[in-house]
Amino acid sequence: MINLGTAGGFAGSIEKQAVVLADRTIVYDIKEAMGDSAEAIADYSVAIDLTWLKEPYPSVVRKTLLVSGDRDLVPAEIGELVTKYGAVAGDWESGAIAYTCARNKQRVVILRGVTDLVCREVGEAYGNMAVFADGANVVMRRLFGELPAWLERLP
Repeated sequence: MINLGTAGGFAGSIEKQAVVLADRTIVYDIKEAMGDSAEAIADYSVAIDLTWLKEPYPSVVRKTLLVSGDRDLVPAEIGELVTKYGAVAGDWESGAIAYTCARNKQRVVILRGVTDLVCREVGEAYGNMAVFADGANVVMRRLFGELPAWLERLP
């Protein structure tokens, strides 16, 4: 499975329009009422095997983990996500996609273009949808343009 999409980047950790190749995903926003949240987060974290993907990669990517949650990134939580996980970007769906592929023993390539940046105080697209829309237009055109070259790398 190849999944293309967008992510919010952490200001100072990654640049706008950079592309992340996920090698690990962490669903970071699980709040367990009946058990241990850290244990549940660990259960839904996935190390993505990319050893089968032929290198060199056809475009410049940053191979790293993505944090994934069911909401927009919260500026006040950026520091913890950086410190606790070493995260540079986050999205809404890569964690679920990686988890589902792992459970079904399916190879996956997750590529995310950084549309906008979030710092510890504010997200530049928050209250300004045009920032996200413009960023998404740029990164998604790039990802779709590069897709044929990625497909050539598949075994």
